[in-house]
Parts: sequence; structure tokens; C-alpha cells
Amino acid sequence: MRVVTISATYGTAGGHIGPAVAECLGVPFVDRAIPGAVAEELGCTLEEALAHDDRAAHGLARLLAGAMRLPTVTFGGVDMYVPGAMPLAPEEFVRRTERVLLETARADGGVFLGRAGAVVLADHPGALHVRLDAPLRRRVLQTATISEMPEREALKLIERNDRARTAYVRHFYRADPADPGLYHLVIDSTSIPVPACVDLIVTAAEALA
Repeated sequence: MRVVTISATYGTAGGHIGPAVAECLGVPFVDRAIPGAVAEELGCTLEEALAHDDRAAHGLARLLAGAMRLPTVTFGGVDMYVPGAMPLAPEEFVRRTERVLLETARADGGVFLGRAGAVVLADHPGALHVRLDAPLRRRVLQTATISEMPEREALKLIERNDRARTAYVRHFYRADPADPGLYHLVIDSTSIPVPACVDLIVTAAEALA
């Protein structure tokens, strides 16, 4: 069963490319399913789980900001409270998320978007690790076009997401998500059309498996 992890900066069409790759490979696309499964295990709502998810627009950035406002609370395994989020130690949420990701990869294979998949599944046999990235200006244009929003708003959205996703990987895994050494393929999906990106990833996954 093939496993592909995709790390995608905001505005690189990861949400379009990931499902298309999964369909071509005949494996599940694992995106919101992971926080949903973790939410079920923890007995919390999906909205609360997404507040801790690296894909959420304000998720980890809000979590980190909340911790900074509470000087007696640290990330050393202590439960913390952030208004609007569940009182759960971030490390515990990440640990449960990792377990779901690892068990899904072993049982069904899949295409995994985000959540430091290239790090968590680094030792999974035959897994292909992909990075989608592009210069900021092209990501802004692509986001503004797809989402039909002003470029100024697209820029703010990208910057918030970039900070949250980078903070997630750096804090919990001591890794830089932009490090090309984590990936087999690094693709500029703002220059290469989405269908071609899908073909590249599928071909590489089939060759590696």
C-alpha cells in the first residue's frame, strides 16, 4: 500500500493535489480525518481539535500566543487553557495525532497532507515525501485567484498559515519544514500545472514503492 506525505505551504494547491494523487493511487486521502479521529478518541469536538491542527489558519499560532500570555503555563506536558480551545497539553494532542497517522499508513496506506508527515513517517518503507512550495508572490496570486479575495487579504492569510505550520514542525519535531532534505520531491505547484504535479507525484510514488 502506497504512502505519500505532502507538505504544502499555503497557496500551493495542496488541497487539490493531495486528493487527486490519492485517487490515482487508489488510497485514502488523509486530511481532516486525522483530527476527526483524534477528536473522537479524546471526546472533544472537531472544532476544538482543529484549533490544535497545523492546517488551521489560527491554530498553532493562537495556541502559542495563548501560552505566552500565561506565564505559569509551559509546553512541558502541562495542561493549558486557551479561550475557545480544549484544555489539553499540545504534546498529547500531537502524540495522538501521530498514532492515528502511523496506524493508518500501516493499515491502509494513504496520501497525508500536513502534520509533519515527512518526519512522522520518515522510516515508513516505500513512503514518498513531497514538498509543495513557491515564491510568496506567486502563492499570493494563486490564493487570491482561487479564493476570489483581494491580494492583501491573501497575503495575510498566507503569512498566518506559514507561521503556524512552521511553528508546529519546529516546536514539536525540531525540524524546518522547508528543509529539502526531508523530501524526495520539491515542486513549485504555482508554475507547474496541478495535473502535471499530480502526474509527477504518482509516477514517483509508483517507482519508489
